[in-house]
Amino acid sequence: MNKEEYLQVYRHSLAHILAKAVIELYGEEVQYAIGPQIEDGCYYDFVLPKAVTQDDFKTIEDKMREIIKRREDWTRKEVSKSEALEMFKNQKFKTELINDLPEDEVITVYYTGDDYVDLCRGPHVENSQELFNASYQIKSVSGAYWRGDEHRDQLSRIYLYAFPSKDELKQHIKMIQEAMERDHKKIGAALDLFMFDETAPGMPYWLPRGWKMYQALLKYSREVQERHGYTEIAAPLVNNKKLWLISGHWAHYVNNMFMVPGVSGWLKADAEIPGVLENINEPAEEPKNIKIQAGSVIYNREQDDTMAAKPMNCPNAMMTYKRTNHSYKELPIRYSEYDVLHRKEKSGQMNGLFRVQEFRQDDDHTFVMESQIKEEIADVISIADEIYKTFGVTYRAELSTRPEDFMGDIEVWNRAEAALKEILDEKYGEGGYEVNEGDGAFYGPKIDLQIKDALGREWQCGTVQLDFQLPHNFGLTYQAQDGTMQMPVVIHRAIYGSLERFIGIIIENFKGVFPFWLSPYQVGIVPIRVEHNEYAEKVEKALMAAGVRVEADYSDNNMKEKIKKFKNYKDPYILVIGDKEAAEGTVSINVRGSNKQVQNVPLETFVEMCKKLNTEHSLELIESL
Repeated sequence: MNKEEYLQVYRHSLAHILAKAVIELYGEEVQYAIGPQIEDGCYYDFVLPKAVTQDDFKTIEDKMREIIKRREDWTRKEVSKSEALEMFKNQKFKTELINDLPEDEVITVYYTGDDYVDLCRGPHVENSQELFNASYQIKSVSGAYWRGDEHRDQLSRIYLYAFPSKDELKQHIKMIQEAMERDHKKIGAALDLFMFDETAPGMPYWLPRGWKMYQALLKYSREVQERHGYTEIAAPLVNNKKLWLISGHWAHYVNNMFMVPGVSGWLKADAEIPGVLENINEPAEEPKNIKIQAGSVIYNREQDDTMAAKPMNCPNAMMTYKRTNHSYKELPIRYSEYDVLHRKEKSGQMNGLFRVQEFRQDDDHTFVMESQIKEEIADVISIADEIYKTFGVTYRAELSTRPEDFMGDIEVWNRAEAALKEILDEKYGEGGYEVNEGDGAFYGPKIDLQIKDALGREWQCGTVQLDFQLPHNFGLTYQAQDGTMQMPVVIHRAIYGSLERFIGIIIENFKGVFPFWLSPYQVGIVPIRVEHNEYAEKVEKALMAAGVRVEADYSDNNMKEKIKKFKNYKDPYILVIGDKEAAEGTVSINVRGSNKQVQNVPLETFVEMCKKLNTEHSLELIESL
């Protein structure tokens, strides 16, 4: 058994120990649902007679230790469906799971001792003594819906950290505490970068400081893409459903789109509509009568005039290409876009900037001949190398292949997957990347780029998707060298991915201490007294003329208060302007993260230093001149 298999077995076994402990503490009326192992431990879902609070954690942990010390045997048993239903007749969730199993399913249960049994495929430890050295700790208790459905029973989910040793558990908890300190929602609020409001759920408000950083990201992306021959376009944010029918998104994505349904007419009189369900998947729900007032508009998304906010840019890029005839001499044609996108998400799935309903991508759709695929994707990977290196993060590649709901000809898919595998083999070597079978987009296979942050966490950001389907749907062509009309291949590409999500990641990666080129404001200017404001304004104008983002405090507040304000915003450099600086045309620099002050620096020298940091996209500050 390798380490990963071992971790799964003992974490899953600890989930059973957790369930047994909770039942012994809270009584036989406890309803226990499911308890899988997860990346750093396990959890179990319950309906309990009373709420579990943090004060109860130690009691549950102690009961688990007591159960483990009993050295009970674990027994696997195969049972029939009827036997299983009888065994769990008082457990509603287990009964539902059993009823959902096929008639010929082999059903297994696991006994821990003689008094606890669970419906489970296993495997598990053979005796509880195998868990003696396991180190675990209750992480938290949260609410969860049965089978993830907000219209079903609400359960109490108890999370458990579980590791093979005390040192590993200690290190993990330390990492979790560090991650909490880096929480982008907390830092974003402290630095005045963004906010959310219930009137636009999952749609961030970018505040002045955050928007400056956002624009710096866009500027850098545009600079890189221009060097690689990309041209930028912009397209309508709301499109008629005809576009989504052609692209195939209507069939695959309609429930994730914000829609303006077409108008079928108006009600002449008040009307009641019977038999309305809030959730069509809940057969036990009582249907309702909905009253609609006279004069109301009757909307119907089946109408031809139905419009939808675009969830992706692809169809607009296809229409842009289609506007004119093309020759093989023009290819590749690279259309980059940063348009706003909207995707509907369940309220429980939204999480700060990591999962939003409104966002932008550093999107691109490149139209190529099949013979150009290899060279073009190699160039995309080189862009990823450059951009991720600029942020000081490493990455690895994953190949995702044909999903079950794929669109198009299977032979085309096979050709596309073979092309991507060849590219990855040459770049990373055979076995130097992961393959996710069946995880591709519905229109083509893809390469996902997983970046690793300062805490070692991985995030999926970049993606390169090969598409033989959308050009076919839109009837795209180019004139080949032999005069025949051929269909181009489309490469979908993003490096940041969602800018919102990428910003959340880099906030946590840098802990809000951004590189100079990315900082919302790069220099804070503090005149010691109001009589120094005139020279401070000269300094500000010189820096602004050089493209440096500057903020200055010309108030008569105490100098230390002004410095503290800019320090709290983590400005890289704070310039203190007094008599000496004004007389000599110099600046005194407080360097972020240290008590160091660099004095008597000519203004021109400091301006050139800032320009250098911006041009080179440096990760580190210059601390001496």
